[in-house]
Amino acid sequence: MPVHRLLVRLPPLAIVAGLALAGCMMGPTYHRPAVATPVSFKEADGWAPANPSSAADRADWWTAFGDPVLNDLEDRVASSNFTLAADAAIYTQAHELVIEDRAALFPSINLTPNISATYSGAKGGATVVTGSGIAAGAAGGSTTTIYQPAISGSWAPDFWGGVRRTIQSARATAQADAATLADARLTLQTELATDYVSLRQLDQEKRLYDAEIAALQKSLGVVQNQYRSGNAPRSSYLTAVTTLKGAQAAAIDLARQRALMEHAIALLVGVPPAQFSLAPAPWTLNLPQLPAAVPSTLLQRRPDIAQAERAAASANAFIGVQVAAFFPTINLTGDGGGESSTLAHVFRASNLFWTVGASASEPVFDAGLHLARYRAAKAAYDQAVANYRETVLTAFGNVEDNLAAQRVYATEVGAVNEETKAAVENQTISLNEYEAGTVDYTTVAAAEQAALNAQVAQVSLQASQLATAVSLIESLGGGWTTKELPKG
Repeated sequence: MPVHRLLVRLPPLAIVAGLALAGCMMGPTYHRPAVATPVSFKEADGWAPANPSSAADRADWWTAFGDPVLNDLEDRVASSNFTLAADAAIYTQAHELVIEDRAALFPSINLTPNISATYSGAKGGATVVTGSGIAAGAAGGSTTTIYQPAISGSWAPDFWGGVRRTIQSARATAQADAATLADARLTLQTELATDYVSLRQLDQEKRLYDAEIAALQKSLGVVQNQYRSGNAPRSSYLTAVTTLKGAQAAAIDLARQRALMEHAIALLVGVPPAQFSLAPAPWTLNLPQLPAAVPSTLLQRRPDIAQAERAAASANAFIGVQVAAFFPTINLTGDGGGESSTLAHVFRASNLFWTVGASASEPVFDAGLHLARYRAAKAAYDQAVANYRETVLTAFGNVEDNLAAQRVYATEVGAVNEETKAAVENQTISLNEYEAGTVDYTTVAAAEQAALNAQVAQVSLQASQLATAVSLIESLGGGWTTKELPKG
Protein backbone atom coordinates (compact mmCIF):
# COMPACT_ATOMS: atom_id res chain seq x y z
CA MET A 1 0.00 0.00 0.00
CA PRO A 2 1.40 3.45 -0.89
CA VAL A 3 2.37 5.69 1.99
CA HIS A 4 -0.30 8.31 1.17
CA ARG A 5 -3.01 5.63 1.49
CA LEU A 6 -1.60 4.63 4.86
CA LEU A 7 -1.82 8.22 6.09
CA VAL A 8 -5.49 8.39 5.14
CA ARG A 9 -6.17 5.75 7.74
CA LEU A 10 -4.69 7.92 10.51
CA PRO A 11 -6.90 10.42 12.42
CA PRO A 12 -7.98 13.41 10.32
CA LEU A 13 -5.40 15.78 11.83
CA ALA A 14 -6.36 18.63 9.56
CA ILE A 15 -9.89 18.62 10.97
CA VAL A 16 -8.65 18.54 14.54
CA ALA A 17 -6.16 21.27 13.70
CA GLY A 18 -8.95 23.46 12.43
CA LEU A 19 -10.92 22.91 15.61
CA ALA A 20 -7.87 23.72 17.73
CA LEU A 21 -7.05 26.88 15.81
CA ALA A 22 -10.65 28.00 16.18
CA GLY A 23 -10.52 27.42 19.93
CA CYS A 24 -10.73 30.09 22.55
CA MET A 25 -7.91 32.43 23.44
CA MET A 26 -7.33 32.70 27.17
CA GLY A 27 -6.18 35.94 28.74
CA PRO A 28 -7.11 39.61 28.35
CA THR A 29 -7.57 41.23 24.94
CA TYR A 30 -4.88 43.86 24.39
CA HIS A 31 -5.68 47.55 24.04
CA ARG A 32 -3.06 50.26 23.82
CA PRO A 33 -2.70 51.79 27.32
CA ALA A 34 -4.38 55.18 27.61
CA VAL A 35 -2.10 58.19 28.08
CA ALA A 36 -2.82 61.86 28.78
CA THR A 37 -2.11 63.68 25.52
CA PRO A 38 -2.18 67.51 25.34
CA VAL A 39 -3.88 69.15 22.39
CA SER A 40 -0.79 71.21 21.56
CA PHE A 41 2.68 71.94 22.86
CA LYS A 42 2.83 74.90 25.23
CA GLU A 43 6.20 76.10 23.93
CA ALA A 44 4.97 75.99 20.32
CA ASP A 45 2.51 78.84 20.90
CA GLY A 46 2.60 81.10 17.88
CA TRP A 47 4.51 78.60 15.71
CA ALA A 48 3.06 77.06 12.56
CA PRO A 49 1.75 73.48 12.69
CA ALA A 50 3.93 70.67 11.36
CA ASN A 51 4.51 70.66 7.62
CA PRO A 52 4.84 67.19 6.02
CA SER A 53 7.80 68.47 4.01
CA SER A 54 9.76 69.62 7.03
CA ALA A 55 13.08 68.02 7.96
CA ALA A 56 11.55 66.35 10.99
CA ASP A 57 9.28 64.30 8.71
CA ARG A 58 12.04 62.96 6.44
CA ALA A 59 14.12 59.86 6.97
CA ASP A 60 17.17 61.71 5.62
CA TRP A 61 16.50 64.74 7.83
CA TRP A 62 20.19 65.67 8.04
CA THR A 63 20.19 66.79 4.38
CA ALA A 64 18.23 69.86 5.48
CA PHE A 65 21.46 71.22 7.00
CA GLY A 66 22.97 71.47 3.50
CA ASP A 67 26.39 69.95 4.23
CA PRO A 68 27.65 67.20 1.86
CA VAL A 69 30.23 65.98 4.37
CA LEU A 70 27.54 65.48 7.02
CA ASN A 71 25.40 63.62 4.47
CA ASP A 72 28.25 61.22 3.72
CA LEU A 73 28.98 60.63 7.41
CA GLU A 74 25.34 59.86 8.16
CA ASP A 75 25.30 57.24 5.41
CA ARG A 76 28.38 55.65 6.93
CA VAL A 77 26.78 55.45 10.37
CA ALA A 78 23.87 53.46 8.97
CA SER A 79 26.16 50.96 7.22
CA SER A 80 29.24 50.69 9.46
CA ASN A 81 28.30 51.32 13.09
CA PHE A 82 28.79 48.22 15.23
CA THR A 83 26.13 49.16 17.77
CA LEU A 84 23.55 49.14 14.99
CA ALA A 85 24.88 45.82 13.72
CA ALA A 86 24.43 44.31 17.19
CA ASP A 87 20.89 45.68 17.52
CA ALA A 88 20.04 44.34 14.06
CA ALA A 89 21.24 40.88 15.15
CA ILE A 90 19.05 41.10 18.26
CA TYR A 91 16.01 41.81 16.10
CA THR A 92 16.88 38.91 13.78
CA GLN A 93 17.00 36.56 16.77
CA ALA A 94 13.61 37.79 17.98
CA HIS A 95 12.11 37.36 14.52
CA GLU A 96 13.35 33.77 14.31
CA LEU A 97 11.86 33.06 17.74
CA VAL A 98 8.44 34.01 16.34
CA ILE A 99 8.87 31.36 13.65
CA GLU A 100 10.04 28.88 16.27
CA ASP A 101 6.97 29.51 18.45
CA ARG A 102 4.65 29.33 15.44
CA ALA A 103 5.90 25.81 14.69
CA ALA A 104 4.22 24.59 17.90
CA LEU A 105 0.82 25.10 16.22
CA PHE A 106 1.45 22.23 13.83
CA PRO A 107 2.06 18.49 14.22
CA SER A 108 5.58 17.13 14.41
CA ILE A 109 6.04 14.34 11.84
CA ASN A 110 9.11 12.10 11.61
CA LEU A 111 10.03 9.50 9.00
CA THR A 112 12.12 6.66 10.48
CA PRO A 113 13.14 4.05 7.90
CA ASN A 114 14.93 1.05 9.41
CA ILE A 115 16.82 -1.81 7.77
CA SER A 116 18.28 -4.69 9.78
CA ALA A 117 20.08 -7.89 8.80
CA THR A 118 20.30 -11.03 10.95
CA TYR A 119 22.70 -13.86 10.28
CA SER A 120 22.06 -17.44 11.38
CA GLY A 121 25.06 -19.71 10.81
CA ALA A 122 25.15 -23.50 10.26
CA LYS A 123 26.50 -25.71 13.03
CA GLY A 124 30.23 -25.40 13.21
CA GLY A 125 30.25 -22.64 10.66
CA ALA A 126 32.38 -19.54 10.96
CA THR A 127 31.01 -16.04 11.26
CA VAL A 128 32.54 -13.24 9.21
CA VAL A 129 31.76 -9.53 9.73
CA THR A 130 31.81 -7.59 6.50
CA GLY A 131 33.08 -4.06 6.10
CA SER A 132 29.53 -2.75 6.28
CA GLY A 133 29.03 -4.26 9.71
CA ILE A 134 26.63 -7.00 8.47
CA ALA A 135 27.57 -10.49 9.49
CA ALA A 136 28.14 -13.15 6.87
CA GLY A 137 28.87 -16.76 7.55
CA ALA A 138 30.32 -19.85 6.06
CA ALA A 139 28.50 -22.21 3.79
CA GLY A 140 25.24 -23.42 5.25
CA GLY A 141 24.38 -20.12 7.05
CA SER A 142 21.70 -17.58 6.07
CA THR A 143 21.13 -13.82 6.35
CA THR A 144 17.66 -12.33 6.84
CA THR A 145 17.08 -8.67 5.95
CA ILE A 146 14.08 -6.82 7.40
CA TYR A 147 12.78 -3.58 5.88
CA GLN A 148 10.72 -1.49 8.28
CA PRO A 149 9.84 2.06 7.09
CA ALA A 150 7.71 3.97 9.57
CA ILE A 151 6.21 7.39 10.05
CA SER A 152 5.26 8.88 13.42
CA GLY A 153 3.68 12.11 14.53
CA SER A 154 2.65 13.96 17.63
CA TRP A 155 0.65 17.08 18.24
CA ALA A 156 -0.66 19.12 21.14
CA PRO A 157 -3.70 21.05 19.83
CA ASP A 158 -3.83 24.64 21.00
CA PHE A 159 -7.35 24.45 22.42
CA TRP A 160 -6.81 27.21 24.99
CA GLY A 161 -4.71 29.58 22.91
CA GLY A 162 -1.52 29.24 24.96
CA VAL A 163 0.63 28.74 21.85
CA ARG A 164 -1.09 31.56 19.99
CA ARG A 165 -0.59 33.87 22.97
CA THR A 166 3.08 32.85 23.01
CA ILE A 167 3.31 33.76 19.33
CA GLN A 168 1.63 37.11 20.01
CA SER A 169 4.08 37.80 22.80
CA ALA A 170 7.08 36.82 20.67
CA ARG A 171 5.84 38.88 17.73
CA ALA A 172 5.37 41.96 19.92
CA THR A 173 8.84 41.41 21.39
CA ALA A 174 10.31 41.24 17.90
CA GLN A 175 8.54 44.48 17.00
CA ALA A 176 9.87 46.06 20.19
CA ASP A 177 13.39 44.99 19.17
CA ALA A 178 12.82 46.51 15.72
CA ALA A 179 11.78 49.77 17.40
CA THR A 180 14.87 49.58 19.62
CA LEU A 181 16.98 49.25 16.48
CA ALA A 182 15.27 52.30 14.95
CA ASP A 183 15.75 54.26 18.18
CA ALA A 184 19.44 53.33 18.33
CA ARG A 185 19.87 54.39 14.71
CA LEU A 186 18.19 57.74 15.37
CA THR A 187 20.26 58.30 18.51
CA LEU A 188 23.52 57.62 16.67
CA GLN A 189 22.48 59.78 13.72
CA THR A 190 21.66 62.72 15.97
CA GLU A 191 24.81 62.18 18.03
CA LEU A 192 26.87 62.31 14.85
CA ALA A 193 25.10 65.47 13.67
CA THR A 194 25.65 67.14 17.05
CA ASP A 195 29.33 66.17 17.08
CA TYR A 196 29.74 67.43 13.52
CA VAL A 197 28.19 70.78 14.46
CA SER A 198 30.62 71.01 17.39
CA LEU A 199 33.56 70.20 15.13
CA ARG A 200 32.62 72.91 12.63
CA GLN A 201 32.05 75.30 15.53
CA LEU A 202 35.64 74.66 16.64
CA ASP A 203 36.85 75.23 13.07
CA GLN A 204 35.07 78.58 12.99
CA GLU A 205 36.40 79.58 16.41
CA LYS A 206 39.91 78.66 15.25
CA ARG A 207 39.53 81.02 12.28
CA LEU A 208 38.38 83.77 14.64
CA TYR A 209 41.35 83.21 16.92
CA ASP A 210 43.75 83.10 13.98
CA ALA A 211 42.43 86.45 12.76
CA GLU A 212 42.58 87.88 16.27
CA ILE A 213 46.12 86.61 16.78
CA ALA A 214 47.17 88.30 13.52
CA ALA A 215 45.62 91.57 14.75
CA LEU A 216 47.25 91.21 18.18
CA GLN A 217 50.63 90.61 16.58
CA LYS A 218 50.16 93.83 14.62
CA SER A 219 49.16 95.67 17.80
CA LEU A 220 52.15 94.25 19.63
CA GLY A 221 54.40 95.66 16.90
CA VAL A 222 52.89 99.09 17.36
CA VAL A 223 53.19 98.97 21.16
CA GLN A 224 56.72 97.62 21.00
CA ASN A 225 57.84 100.46 18.73
CA GLN A 226 56.24 103.05 21.02
CA TYR A 227 57.78 101.41 24.08
CA ARG A 228 61.25 101.43 22.53
CA SER A 229 60.85 105.06 21.54
CA GLY A 230 59.76 105.94 25.06
CA ASN A 231 56.22 106.88 24.08
CA ALA A 232 54.56 103.95 25.94
CA PRO A 233 55.16 102.43 29.37
CA ARG A 234 56.48 98.91 29.80
CA SER A 235 53.10 97.90 31.24
CA SER A 236 51.50 98.54 27.84
CA TYR A 237 54.09 96.31 26.17
CA LEU A 238 53.53 93.52 28.74
CA THR A 239 49.76 93.83 28.35
CA ALA A 240 50.09 93.39 24.58
CA VAL A 241 52.34 90.34 25.04
CA THR A 242 49.99 88.82 27.62
CA THR A 243 46.94 89.32 25.40
CA LEU A 244 48.69 87.76 22.39
CA LYS A 245 50.01 84.74 24.27
CA GLY A 246 46.62 84.15 25.89
CA ALA A 247 44.96 84.08 22.48
CA GLN A 248 47.64 81.73 21.12
CA ALA A 249 47.19 79.34 24.06
CA ALA A 250 43.43 79.31 23.57
CA ALA A 251 43.86 78.60 19.86
CA ILE A 252 46.18 75.69 20.62
CA ASP A 253 43.62 74.20 23.03
CA LEU A 254 41.00 74.39 20.29
CA ALA A 255 43.11 71.90 18.36
CA ARG A 256 42.88 69.48 21.30
CA GLN A 257 39.11 69.83 21.47
CA ARG A 258 38.80 69.33 17.73
CA ALA A 259 40.88 66.16 17.82
CA LEU A 260 38.61 64.67 20.48
CA MET A 261 35.52 65.53 18.44
CA GLU A 262 37.06 64.02 15.31
CA HIS A 263 37.83 60.83 17.24
CA ALA A 264 34.22 60.64 18.45
CA ILE A 265 32.95 60.92 14.88
CA ALA A 266 35.38 58.22 13.75
CA LEU A 267 33.99 55.78 16.31
CA LEU A 268 30.43 56.53 15.23
CA VAL A 269 31.20 55.63 11.62
CA GLY A 270 33.08 52.50 12.67
CA VAL A 271 36.62 53.60 11.80
CA PRO A 272 39.72 53.67 14.05
CA PRO A 273 40.59 57.31 14.81
CA ALA A 274 44.07 56.77 13.37
CA GLN A 275 42.49 56.06 9.97
CA PHE A 276 40.02 58.94 9.97
CA SER A 277 40.32 62.67 9.48
CA LEU A 278 38.10 65.59 8.54
CA ALA A 279 39.75 68.63 7.01
CA PRO A 280 38.79 72.03 8.44
CA ALA A 281 35.98 73.60 6.44
CA PRO A 282 34.06 76.89 6.38
CA TRP A 283 30.90 77.36 8.43
CA THR A 284 28.25 76.40 5.84
CA LEU A 285 25.59 74.59 7.89
CA ASN A 286 22.04 75.83 7.32
CA LEU A 287 19.50 76.17 10.12
CA PRO A 288 16.37 74.28 9.01
CA GLN A 289 12.92 75.53 9.89
CA LEU A 290 11.28 73.00 12.21
CA PRO A 291 7.63 73.70 13.03
CA ALA A 292 6.16 71.76 15.90
CA ALA A 293 4.10 68.61 15.47
CA VAL A 294 0.77 67.79 17.09
CA PRO A 295 1.50 65.95 20.39
CA SER A 296 -0.65 62.94 19.50
CA THR A 297 1.54 62.17 16.50
CA LEU A 298 4.45 61.36 18.80
CA LEU A 299 2.72 58.08 19.65
CA GLN A 300 3.33 56.96 16.06
CA ARG A 301 6.57 58.82 15.34
CA ARG A 302 8.96 58.04 18.18
CA PRO A 303 10.61 54.60 18.13
CA ASP A 304 11.21 54.61 21.89
CA ILE A 305 7.46 55.04 22.45
CA ALA A 306 6.76 52.24 19.98
CA GLN A 307 9.25 50.00 21.79
CA ALA A 308 7.57 50.62 25.15
CA GLU A 309 4.09 50.05 23.69
CA ARG A 310 5.12 46.78 22.02
CA ALA A 311 6.68 45.63 25.30
CA ALA A 312 3.31 46.19 26.96
CA ALA A 313 1.58 44.19 24.21
CA SER A 314 4.05 41.35 24.70
CA ALA A 315 3.48 41.34 28.45
CA ASN A 316 -0.30 41.30 27.94
CA ALA A 317 -0.09 38.27 25.64
CA PHE A 318 2.08 36.45 28.18
CA ILE A 319 -0.75 36.73 30.71
CA GLY A 320 -2.79 34.61 28.31
CA VAL A 321 0.00 32.04 28.21
CA GLN A 322 -0.18 31.69 31.98
CA VAL A 323 -3.99 31.50 31.99
CA ALA A 324 -3.91 28.70 29.40
CA ALA A 325 -1.55 26.75 31.68
CA PHE A 326 -4.45 26.21 34.12
CA PHE A 327 -6.28 24.05 31.57
CA PRO A 328 -5.58 20.48 30.40
CA THR A 329 -2.85 19.77 27.89
CA ILE A 330 -3.96 17.27 25.26
CA ASN A 331 -1.45 15.30 23.20
CA LEU A 332 -2.26 13.24 20.10
CA THR A 333 0.21 10.67 18.81
CA GLY A 334 0.23 8.28 15.92
CA ASP A 335 2.65 6.08 14.02
CA GLY A 336 2.45 3.59 11.22
CA GLY A 337 4.47 1.76 8.64
CA GLY A 338 5.24 -1.61 7.21
CA GLU A 339 7.56 -4.54 7.84
CA SER A 340 8.78 -7.15 5.37
CA SER A 341 11.83 -9.12 4.40
CA THR A 342 11.17 -8.07 0.82
CA LEU A 343 11.30 -4.40 -0.05
CA ALA A 344 8.59 -4.76 -2.71
CA HIS A 345 6.18 -6.25 -0.15
CA VAL A 346 6.63 -3.69 2.64
CA PHE A 347 3.36 -1.91 1.95
CA ARG A 348 1.17 -4.95 1.48
CA ALA A 349 -1.91 -4.82 3.70
CA SER A 350 -0.79 -7.86 5.66
CA ASN A 351 2.54 -6.19 6.51
CA LEU A 352 1.20 -2.83 7.66
CA PHE A 353 0.86 -1.59 11.22
CA TRP A 354 -0.35 1.62 12.84
CA THR A 355 -1.21 2.94 16.25
CA VAL A 356 -2.91 6.09 17.46
CA GLY A 357 -3.23 7.48 20.95
CA ALA A 358 -4.22 10.46 22.99
CA SER A 359 -3.23 11.66 26.42
CA ALA A 360 -4.15 14.57 28.63
CA SER A 361 -2.70 16.17 31.70
CA GLU A 362 -4.06 18.84 33.98
CA PRO A 363 -2.43 20.42 37.02
CA VAL A 364 -4.18 19.27 40.20
CA PHE A 365 -1.74 20.39 42.85
CA ASP A 366 1.36 22.50 42.21
CA ALA A 367 1.72 24.37 45.52
CA GLY A 368 0.65 27.64 43.87
CA LEU A 369 3.16 27.50 41.00
CA HIS A 370 0.75 28.38 38.18
CA LEU A 371 -1.02 31.03 40.23
CA ALA A 372 2.30 32.67 41.08
CA ARG A 373 3.30 32.71 37.41
CA TYR A 374 -0.04 34.26 36.48
CA ARG A 375 0.30 36.99 39.12
CA ALA A 376 3.89 37.65 38.05
CA ALA A 377 2.75 38.02 34.43
CA LYS A 378 0.11 40.55 35.47
CA ALA A 379 2.69 42.50 37.47
CA ALA A 380 5.04 42.48 34.47
CA TYR A 381 2.25 43.92 32.35
CA ASP A 382 1.57 46.65 34.92
CA GLN A 383 5.28 47.49 34.87
CA ALA A 384 5.30 47.64 31.06
CA VAL A 385 2.27 49.96 31.06
CA ALA A 386 3.92 52.28 33.60
CA ASN A 387 7.11 52.32 31.51
CA TYR A 388 5.09 53.14 28.39
CA ARG A 389 3.31 56.05 30.05
CA GLU A 390 6.59 57.36 31.47
CA THR A 391 8.20 57.14 28.02
CA VAL A 392 5.34 59.12 26.48
CA LEU A 393 5.52 61.74 29.23
CA THR A 394 9.29 62.07 28.79
CA ALA A 395 8.82 62.45 25.04
CA PHE A 396 6.41 65.35 25.53
CA GLY A 397 8.96 66.95 27.85
CA ASN A 398 11.76 66.50 25.28
CA VAL A 399 9.77 68.32 22.62
CA GLU A 400 8.77 71.14 24.98
CA ASP A 401 12.42 71.62 26.05
CA ASN A 402 13.67 71.86 22.48
CA LEU A 403 10.84 74.10 21.35
CA ALA A 404 11.60 76.47 24.23
CA ALA A 405 15.29 76.49 23.36
CA GLN A 406 14.53 77.06 19.68
CA ARG A 407 12.24 79.98 20.47
CA VAL A 408 14.64 81.61 22.95
CA TYR A 409 17.67 81.25 20.68
CA ALA A 410 15.72 82.83 17.81
CA THR A 411 15.03 85.93 19.92
CA GLU A 412 18.60 86.00 21.24
CA VAL A 413 20.23 86.17 17.81
CA GLY A 414 19.45 89.85 17.26
CA ALA A 415 21.00 90.96 20.54
CA VAL A 416 24.14 88.86 20.03
CA ASN A 417 24.62 90.15 16.49
CA GLU A 418 24.31 93.75 17.65
CA GLU A 419 26.74 93.07 20.50
CA THR A 420 29.29 91.59 18.09
CA LYS A 421 28.97 94.47 15.65
CA ALA A 422 29.50 97.03 18.41
CA ALA A 423 32.43 95.13 19.95
CA VAL A 424 34.28 94.82 16.63
CA GLU A 425 33.73 98.52 15.89
CA ASN A 426 34.94 99.49 19.38
CA GLN A 427 38.06 97.37 18.86
CA THR A 428 38.96 99.37 15.74
CA ILE A 429 38.22 102.72 17.41
CA SER A 430 40.25 101.86 20.50
CA LEU A 431 43.28 100.91 18.45
CA ASN A 432 43.06 104.16 16.46
CA GLU A 433 42.76 106.17 19.66
CA TYR A 434 45.78 104.38 21.12
CA GLU A 435 47.85 105.19 18.05
CA ALA A 436 46.69 108.80 18.43
CA GLY A 437 47.80 108.75 22.06
CA THR A 438 44.41 109.47 23.58
CA VAL A 439 44.01 106.13 25.46
CA ASP A 440 46.40 103.63 26.99
CA TYR A 441 46.82 100.07 25.72
CA THR A 442 44.77 98.60 28.54
CA THR A 443 41.71 100.07 26.85
CA VAL A 444 42.76 98.50 23.54
CA ALA A 445 43.36 95.09 25.13
CA ALA A 446 39.96 95.12 26.79
CA ALA A 447 38.30 96.07 23.50
CA GLU A 448 40.12 93.34 21.61
CA GLN A 449 39.14 90.71 24.19
CA ALA A 450 35.53 91.89 24.18
CA ALA A 451 35.39 91.71 20.37
CA LEU A 452 36.81 88.18 20.35
CA ASN A 453 34.43 87.03 23.07
CA ALA A 454 31.46 88.50 21.21
CA GLN A 455 32.41 86.76 17.96
CA VAL A 456 32.94 83.44 19.73
CA ALA A 457 29.59 83.86 21.47
CA GLN A 458 27.97 84.51 18.10
CA VAL A 459 29.38 81.28 16.69
CA SER A 460 28.40 79.43 19.87
CA LEU A 461 24.82 80.65 19.54
CA GLN A 462 24.69 79.49 15.93
CA ALA A 463 25.99 76.09 16.99
CA SER A 464 23.43 75.93 19.81
CA GLN A 465 20.63 76.67 17.36
CA LEU A 466 21.83 73.88 15.08
CA ALA A 467 22.24 71.43 17.95
CA THR A 468 18.75 72.30 19.19
CA ALA A 469 17.38 71.68 15.70
CA VAL A 470 19.00 68.24 15.75
CA SER A 471 17.56 67.53 19.20
CA LEU A 472 14.10 68.68 18.14
CA ILE A 473 14.21 66.41 15.10
CA GLU A 474 15.20 63.53 17.37
CA SER A 475 12.42 64.31 19.85
CA LEU A 476 9.92 64.29 16.96
CA GLY A 477 11.08 60.88 15.76
CA GLY A 478 13.38 61.83 12.90
CA GLY A 479 10.88 60.91 10.19
CA TRP A 480 10.28 57.41 11.59
CA THR A 481 6.73 56.05 11.99
CA THR A 482 5.20 52.89 13.40
CA LYS A 483 4.33 51.86 9.83
CA GLU A 484 7.95 50.73 9.59
CA LEU A 485 7.48 48.07 12.28
CA PRO A 486 7.60 44.52 10.88
CA LYS A 487 4.26 42.74 10.75
CA GLY A 488 5.46 39.19 11.32
